[in-house]
Amino acid sequence: MNRLSRPRSRRITPVVAAVAAALLVAGCSSSSGGKKADEAGNNISAGKATTPRMTVAMITHAAPGDTFWDTIRKGAQAAAAKDNVKLIYSSDPNGPNQANLIQNAIDQKVDGIAVTLAKPGALKGAVAKAEQAGIPVVGFNSGVDDWKKQGLLEYFGQDETIAGEAYGRRLNKVGAKHTVCVIMEQGQVALEARCAGVKKTFSGKTDILYVNGTDMPSVKSTITAKLKTDSSIDYVTTLGAPFAMTAIQSIADAGSKAKLATFDLNKDAVGAIKSGKIQWAIDQQPFLQGYLSVDALWLYKTNGNFSGGSSAPVLTGPAFVDESNVEKVAQFAAKGTR
Repeated sequence: MNRLSRPRSRRITPVVAAVAAALLVAGCSSSSGGKKADEAGNNISAGKATTPRMTVAMITHAAPGDTFWDTIRKGAQAAAAKDNVKLIYSSDPNGPNQANLIQNAIDQKVDGIAVTLAKPGALKGAVAKAEQAGIPVVGFNSGVDDWKKQGLLEYFGQDETIAGEAYGRRLNKVGAKHTVCVIMEQGQVALEARCAGVKKTFSGKTDILYVNGTDMPSVKSTITAKLKTDSSIDYVTTLGAPFAMTAIQSIADAGSKAKLATFDLNKDAVGAIKSGKIQWAIDQQPFLQGYLSVDALWLYKTNGNFSGGSSAPVLTGPAFVDESNVEKVAQFAAKGTR
Protein backbone atom coordinates (compact mmCIF):
# COMPACT_ATOMS: atom_id res chain seq x y z
CA MET A 1 0.00 0.00 0.00
CA ASN A 2 1.40 3.39 -0.98
CA ARG A 3 1.93 5.74 1.92
CA LEU A 4 2.61 9.44 2.07
CA SER A 5 6.09 10.23 3.40
CA ARG A 6 6.07 11.41 7.02
CA PRO A 7 8.49 13.59 8.92
CA ARG A 8 10.27 11.85 11.76
CA SER A 9 9.54 13.19 15.22
CA ARG A 10 10.55 12.15 18.70
CA ARG A 11 7.39 13.50 20.26
CA ILE A 12 3.87 13.08 18.98
CA THR A 13 2.22 16.44 18.53
CA PRO A 14 -1.50 16.74 19.27
CA VAL A 15 -3.67 17.96 16.41
CA VAL A 16 -7.21 19.18 16.35
CA ALA A 17 -9.76 16.72 15.02
CA ALA A 18 -11.68 18.04 12.01
CA VAL A 19 -14.94 16.37 11.06
CA ALA A 20 -16.00 16.77 7.43
CA ALA A 21 -18.88 19.13 8.16
CA ALA A 22 -18.44 20.88 4.84
CA LEU A 23 -19.41 17.69 3.02
CA LEU A 24 -22.77 17.81 4.76
CA VAL A 25 -23.62 21.36 3.77
CA ALA A 26 -24.40 20.62 0.14
CA GLY A 27 -26.85 17.92 1.11
CA CYS A 28 -28.60 20.18 3.62
CA SER A 29 -28.98 23.24 1.39
CA SER A 30 -31.80 24.22 -0.91
CA SER A 31 -31.89 26.77 -3.70
CA SER A 32 -35.62 27.36 -3.13
CA GLY A 33 -35.19 28.62 0.49
CA GLY A 34 -38.11 29.08 2.88
CA LYS A 35 -39.93 26.18 4.53
CA LYS A 36 -38.49 23.49 2.27
CA ALA A 37 -34.96 24.55 3.12
CA ASP A 38 -35.75 24.43 6.84
CA GLU A 39 -37.27 20.95 6.50
CA ALA A 40 -34.20 19.74 4.60
CA GLY A 41 -31.95 21.04 7.34
CA ASN A 42 -33.94 19.17 9.97
CA ASN A 43 -33.98 15.90 8.02
CA ILE A 44 -31.16 13.66 9.19
CA SER A 45 -31.12 11.80 5.87
CA ALA A 46 -30.47 15.07 4.01
CA GLY A 47 -26.81 14.88 5.01
CA LYS A 48 -26.25 11.29 3.89
CA ALA A 49 -23.40 10.75 1.45
CA THR A 50 -24.21 9.71 -2.11
CA THR A 51 -20.81 8.09 -2.59
CA PRO A 52 -20.70 4.37 -3.50
CA ARG A 53 -21.46 1.96 -0.68
CA MET A 54 -18.35 0.79 1.18
CA THR A 55 -17.76 -1.71 3.98
CA VAL A 56 -15.77 -0.96 7.13
CA ALA A 57 -14.82 -3.51 9.77
CA MET A 58 -14.42 -2.18 13.32
CA ILE A 59 -12.50 -4.62 15.51
CA THR A 60 -11.99 -3.88 19.20
CA HIS A 61 -10.67 -5.57 22.33
CA ALA A 62 -13.95 -5.01 24.19
CA ALA A 63 -14.70 -7.45 26.99
CA PRO A 64 -18.25 -8.79 27.26
CA GLY A 65 -20.48 -6.52 29.33
CA ASP A 66 -18.18 -3.47 29.26
CA THR A 67 -20.63 -0.67 28.41
CA PHE A 68 -17.82 1.73 27.45
CA TRP A 69 -17.78 0.13 24.03
CA ASP A 70 -21.47 0.81 23.45
CA THR A 71 -20.56 4.48 23.14
CA ILE A 72 -17.73 3.73 20.72
CA ARG A 73 -20.14 1.72 18.60
CA LYS A 74 -22.79 4.44 18.60
CA GLY A 75 -20.26 6.89 17.23
CA ALA A 76 -19.21 4.44 14.53
CA GLN A 77 -22.83 3.78 13.60
CA ALA A 78 -23.55 7.51 13.34
CA ALA A 79 -20.67 7.99 10.91
CA ALA A 80 -21.64 4.88 8.95
CA ALA A 81 -25.20 6.14 8.53
CA LYS A 82 -23.96 9.49 7.24
CA ASP A 83 -21.27 8.08 4.96
CA ASN A 84 -23.25 5.28 3.31
CA VAL A 85 -21.03 2.71 5.00
CA LYS A 86 -21.87 -0.86 5.95
CA LEU A 87 -20.34 -1.30 9.40
CA ILE A 88 -19.22 -4.74 10.61
CA TYR A 89 -18.43 -4.62 14.33
CA SER A 90 -16.66 -7.41 16.22
CA SER A 91 -14.61 -7.67 19.39
CA ASP A 92 -12.53 -9.97 21.53
CA PRO A 93 -10.31 -9.09 24.53
CA ASN A 94 -7.90 -11.89 23.65
CA GLY A 95 -5.10 -10.61 21.41
CA PRO A 96 -4.77 -13.66 19.09
CA ASN A 97 -8.56 -13.85 18.76
CA GLN A 98 -8.68 -10.18 17.82
CA ALA A 99 -6.03 -10.91 15.18
CA ASN A 100 -8.29 -13.63 13.80
CA LEU A 101 -11.09 -11.09 13.51
CA ILE A 102 -8.79 -8.90 11.44
CA GLN A 103 -8.08 -11.88 9.19
CA ASN A 104 -11.83 -12.46 8.82
CA ALA A 105 -12.22 -8.87 7.66
CA ILE A 106 -9.41 -9.35 5.13
CA ASP A 107 -11.12 -12.50 3.83
CA GLN A 108 -14.36 -10.51 3.43
CA LYS A 109 -12.46 -7.95 1.32
CA VAL A 110 -13.68 -4.98 3.33
CA ASP A 111 -12.83 -1.47 2.16
CA GLY A 112 -11.27 -0.41 5.45
CA ILE A 113 -10.48 -1.57 8.97
CA ALA A 114 -10.61 0.39 12.24
CA VAL A 115 -8.82 -1.44 15.04
CA THR A 116 -7.71 -1.01 18.64
CA LEU A 117 -4.12 -1.96 19.41
CA ALA A 118 -4.50 -2.90 23.08
CA LYS A 119 -2.06 -5.76 22.57
CA PRO A 120 -0.06 -4.56 19.58
CA GLY A 121 2.35 -7.46 19.43
CA ALA A 122 -0.48 -9.94 18.94
CA LEU A 123 -1.99 -7.90 16.09
CA LYS A 124 1.16 -6.93 14.19
CA GLY A 125 1.04 -9.80 11.71
CA ALA A 126 -2.67 -9.46 10.95
CA VAL A 127 -2.40 -5.69 10.48
CA ALA A 128 0.50 -6.21 8.07
CA LYS A 129 -1.59 -8.68 6.05
CA ALA A 130 -4.41 -6.16 5.78
CA GLU A 131 -2.01 -3.51 4.50
CA GLN A 132 -0.48 -5.99 2.05
CA ALA A 133 -3.99 -6.69 0.76
CA GLY A 134 -4.41 -2.98 0.05
CA ILE A 135 -6.91 -2.42 2.87
CA PRO A 136 -6.43 0.91 4.69
CA VAL A 137 -6.22 0.52 8.47
CA VAL A 138 -6.76 3.20 11.12
CA GLY A 139 -6.23 2.85 14.84
CA PHE A 140 -8.24 4.20 17.71
CA ASN A 141 -8.60 4.06 21.50
CA SER A 142 -5.50 1.95 22.20
CA GLY A 143 -2.09 1.96 20.56
CA VAL A 144 -1.03 5.60 20.47
CA ASP A 145 2.62 4.48 20.79
CA ASP A 146 2.36 1.75 18.17
CA TRP A 147 0.11 2.87 15.31
CA LYS A 148 2.89 4.46 13.26
CA LYS A 149 5.24 1.51 13.88
CA GLN A 150 2.61 -0.79 12.38
CA GLY A 151 1.97 1.46 9.37
CA LEU A 152 -1.57 2.54 10.21
CA LEU A 153 -2.90 5.55 8.32
CA GLU A 154 -4.23 7.50 11.31
CA TYR A 155 -4.98 7.28 15.02
CA PHE A 156 -7.88 8.66 17.06
CA GLY A 157 -7.83 8.59 20.83
CA GLN A 158 -6.26 9.74 24.03
CA ASP A 159 -2.58 9.68 24.86
CA GLU A 160 -2.94 7.58 27.98
CA THR A 161 0.40 8.60 29.45
CA ILE A 162 -0.57 12.27 29.18
CA ALA A 163 -3.96 11.49 30.69
CA GLY A 164 -2.39 9.61 33.60
CA GLU A 165 0.05 12.43 34.25
CA ALA A 166 -2.82 14.96 34.28
CA TYR A 167 -4.67 12.74 36.75
CA GLY A 168 -1.62 12.55 39.02
CA ARG A 169 -1.28 16.31 39.07
CA ARG A 170 -4.96 16.56 39.98
CA LEU A 171 -4.35 14.25 42.94
CA ASN A 172 -1.57 16.57 44.09
CA LYS A 173 -3.88 19.56 43.77
CA VAL A 174 -6.53 18.03 46.06
CA GLY A 175 -3.91 16.98 48.62
CA ALA A 176 -4.12 13.22 48.17
CA LYS A 177 -1.41 11.11 49.82
CA HIS A 178 -2.01 7.50 48.78
CA THR A 179 -3.92 6.11 45.81
CA VAL A 180 -4.60 2.62 44.56
CA CYS A 181 -4.84 2.37 40.76
CA VAL A 182 -7.13 -0.50 39.76
CA ILE A 183 -6.21 -2.22 36.48
CA MET A 184 -8.90 -4.54 35.15
CA GLU A 185 -6.81 -6.23 32.45
CA GLN A 186 -3.14 -6.93 33.10
CA GLY A 187 -0.87 -6.24 30.12
CA GLN A 188 -3.35 -3.96 28.32
CA VAL A 189 -1.06 -1.16 27.16
CA ALA A 190 -3.52 1.72 27.56
CA LEU A 191 -4.45 0.76 31.12
CA GLU A 192 -0.87 0.19 32.17
CA ALA A 193 0.08 3.58 30.67
CA ARG A 194 -2.62 5.35 32.66
CA CYS A 195 -1.40 4.08 36.00
CA ALA A 196 2.23 4.66 35.01
CA GLY A 197 1.35 8.25 34.20
CA VAL A 198 -0.39 8.69 37.54
CA LYS A 199 2.63 7.29 39.37
CA LYS A 200 5.00 9.57 37.46
CA THR A 201 3.39 12.88 38.48
CA PHE A 202 1.66 12.03 41.76
CA SER A 203 3.86 13.05 44.67
CA GLY A 204 2.20 10.57 47.01
CA LYS A 205 2.22 6.77 47.04
CA THR A 206 0.68 4.79 44.16
CA ASP A 207 -0.27 1.14 44.53
CA ILE A 208 -1.25 -0.98 41.50
CA LEU A 209 -4.12 -3.41 42.04
CA TYR A 210 -4.94 -5.97 39.34
CA VAL A 211 -8.50 -7.26 39.18
CA ASN A 212 -10.43 -9.55 36.84
CA GLY A 213 -12.46 -7.05 34.83
CA THR A 214 -14.80 -9.72 33.46
CA ASP A 215 -15.98 -10.65 36.98
CA MET A 216 -17.52 -7.67 38.79
CA PRO A 217 -18.20 -9.50 42.08
CA SER A 218 -14.50 -10.35 42.16
CA VAL A 219 -13.59 -6.74 41.33
CA LYS A 220 -15.73 -5.56 44.25
CA SER A 221 -14.29 -8.01 46.76
CA THR A 222 -10.68 -7.38 45.68
CA ILE A 223 -10.98 -3.60 46.05
CA THR A 224 -12.80 -4.01 49.36
CA ALA A 225 -10.06 -6.29 50.71
CA LYS A 226 -7.35 -3.82 49.65
CA LEU A 227 -9.09 -0.94 51.43
CA LYS A 228 -9.61 -2.98 54.59
CA THR A 229 -5.96 -3.98 54.58
CA ASP A 230 -4.60 -0.46 54.13
CA SER A 231 -6.53 2.39 55.75
CA SER A 232 -3.97 4.96 54.53
CA ILE A 233 -5.45 4.85 51.02
CA ASP A 234 -7.29 8.14 50.57
CA TYR A 235 -8.07 7.93 46.84
CA VAL A 236 -9.23 5.03 44.70
CA THR A 237 -8.40 5.36 41.00
CA THR A 238 -10.44 3.28 38.58
CA LEU A 239 -9.85 3.04 34.83
CA GLY A 240 -13.43 2.66 33.63
CA ALA A 241 -16.84 4.00 34.63
CA PRO A 242 -18.45 0.60 35.40
CA PHE A 243 -15.53 -0.18 37.71
CA ALA A 244 -15.93 3.18 39.41
CA MET A 245 -19.54 2.33 40.22
CA THR A 246 -18.39 -0.97 41.72
CA ALA A 247 -15.66 0.81 43.68
CA ILE A 248 -18.32 3.00 45.30
CA GLN A 249 -19.77 -0.16 46.82
CA SER A 250 -16.31 -1.41 47.82
CA ILE A 251 -15.52 1.82 49.67
CA ALA A 252 -18.79 1.55 51.58
CA ASP A 253 -18.30 -2.14 52.38
CA ALA A 254 -14.77 -1.50 53.63
CA GLY A 255 -15.87 1.38 55.82
CA SER A 256 -13.17 3.42 54.11
CA LYS A 257 -12.95 7.20 54.01
CA ALA A 258 -11.20 7.08 50.65
CA LYS A 259 -12.49 9.25 47.83
CA LEU A 260 -12.94 8.03 44.28
CA ALA A 261 -12.03 9.37 40.85
CA THR A 262 -11.94 7.57 37.53
CA PHE A 263 -10.99 7.47 33.91
CA ASP A 264 -13.86 7.29 31.41
CA LEU A 265 -17.48 8.22 31.72
CA ASN A 266 -21.03 6.92 31.36
CA LYS A 267 -24.51 7.93 32.50
CA ASP A 268 -24.15 6.33 35.93
CA ALA A 269 -20.76 7.95 36.53
CA VAL A 270 -22.19 11.34 35.60
CA GLY A 271 -24.87 10.84 38.25
CA ALA A 272 -22.21 9.86 40.78
CA ILE A 273 -20.20 13.00 40.01
CA LYS A 274 -23.33 15.09 40.55
CA SER A 275 -23.94 13.41 43.91
CA GLY A 276 -20.29 13.71 44.99
CA LYS A 277 -19.57 9.97 45.09
CA ILE A 278 -17.06 10.41 42.27
CA GLN A 279 -14.81 13.47 42.43
CA TRP A 280 -14.00 13.63 38.74
CA ALA A 281 -13.70 11.56 35.58
CA ILE A 282 -11.31 11.87 32.65
CA ASP A 283 -13.38 11.73 29.47
CA GLN A 284 -11.65 10.49 26.32
CA GLN A 285 -14.85 10.95 24.26
CA PRO A 286 -15.35 7.40 22.97
CA PHE A 287 -18.26 8.42 20.73
CA LEU A 288 -15.87 10.72 18.90
CA GLN A 289 -13.29 7.95 18.56
CA GLY A 290 -15.79 5.62 16.92
CA TYR A 291 -17.18 8.35 14.70
CA LEU A 292 -13.85 9.68 13.49
CA SER A 293 -12.43 6.21 12.79
CA VAL A 294 -15.22 5.33 10.35
CA ASP A 295 -15.42 8.82 8.88
CA ALA A 296 -11.64 8.85 8.32
CA LEU A 297 -11.77 5.69 6.23
CA TRP A 298 -14.59 7.18 4.15
CA LEU A 299 -12.63 10.40 3.65
CA TYR A 300 -9.52 8.45 2.68
CA LYS A 301 -11.42 6.40 0.10
CA THR A 302 -13.43 9.27 -1.36
CA ASN A 303 -10.94 12.15 -1.11
CA GLY A 304 -7.53 10.77 -0.12
CA ASN A 305 -7.50 12.63 3.20
CA PHE A 306 -5.23 11.91 6.18
CA SER A 307 -6.21 13.39 9.54
CA GLY A 308 -3.11 14.53 11.37
CA GLY A 309 -1.18 14.41 8.12
CA SER A 310 -0.64 10.70 8.82
CA SER A 311 2.15 11.69 11.22
CA ALA A 312 0.39 12.76 14.43
CA PRO A 313 -2.58 11.36 16.34
CA VAL A 314 -5.92 13.09 16.59
CA LEU A 315 -6.38 13.43 20.35
CA THR A 316 -9.90 13.13 21.77
CA GLY A 317 -8.86 13.60 25.42
CA PRO A 318 -8.10 13.99 28.24
CA ALA A 319 -10.91 16.25 29.42
CA PHE A 320 -11.88 16.47 33.09
CA VAL A 321 -15.54 16.23 34.05
CA ASP A 322 -16.29 17.32 37.61
CA GLU A 323 -18.89 19.25 39.57
CA SER A 324 -18.02 22.44 37.67
CA ASN A 325 -19.10 21.15 34.25
CA VAL A 326 -20.99 17.90 34.79
CA GLU A 327 -24.39 19.47 34.05
CA LYS A 328 -23.25 20.33 30.53
CA VAL A 329 -22.22 16.74 29.90
CA ALA A 330 -25.24 15.12 31.61
CA GLN A 331 -27.69 15.74 28.76
CA PHE A 332 -25.45 13.86 26.32
CA ALA A 333 -24.59 11.09 28.80
CA ALA A 334 -28.32 10.47 29.22
CA LYS A 335 -28.44 9.58 25.51
CA GLY A 336 -25.45 7.27 25.84
CA THR A 337 -23.18 9.39 23.66
CA ARG A 338 -20.82 10.68 26.39
